Amino acid sequence: MRKTISLISGVLIASLFAGAALAEDGTVRFYDPSTGKFEVIKKSPSKRLMESPVKRELISYDGPHRKGTIVVNTTERRLYYVLGDGKALKYGIGVGRPGFTWSGTHHITRKAEWPGWTPPPAMRKRQPDLPYHMPGGPDNPLGSRAMYIGSTIYRIHGTAEPWTIGQAVSSGCIRMTNDDVADLYEHVGVGTKVVVVR
Repeated sequence: MRKTISLISGVLIASLFAGAALAEDGTVRFYDPSTGKFEVIKKSPSKRLMESPVKRELISYDGPHRKGTIVVNTTERRLYYVLGDGKALKYGIGVGRPGFTWSGTHHITRKAEWPGWTPPPAMRKRQPDLPYHMPGGPDNPLGSRAMYIGSTIYRIHGTAEPWTIGQAVSSGCIRMTNDDVADLYEHVGVGTKVVVVR
């Protein structure tokens, strides 16, 4: 009896998925004979979308900034961490969209792993559907790490949208992939100098 039930179950499952198709973008589609169309039953981001379009690099550096300084170039959309001895780590970043760019010299005043996010009042006014607070986690806009910049409302932080790296899309924060921000986080401490230039 058990063998018969298992066989029937196997045939039913096979027939259900016979009309399923996996698209290149990670979408699973199921053919519905009643409509004659493929319906989306699951969508997961492709591996390509989860990776940064800009790879982290160890580069030669002969700029004016001292060892241990973070230099953010918003025009290049790159962040440099000066290692000294003529070297720096170069990361791809997302920066403020038009109207949300800024520059200045500050220091990191706080670091947090998987930080919670409380949108500032001005942001909530622009986007009333935002939550008052979102706990830390993989879907949080601040990603896996955050480094708070001076007394500003800005942070260097991770993102749940790594495909936006290299673009001007934020409200002024400097965003990095979760892997890159975790790497930078290990290099810097509270008090690290941050120079933001355009």
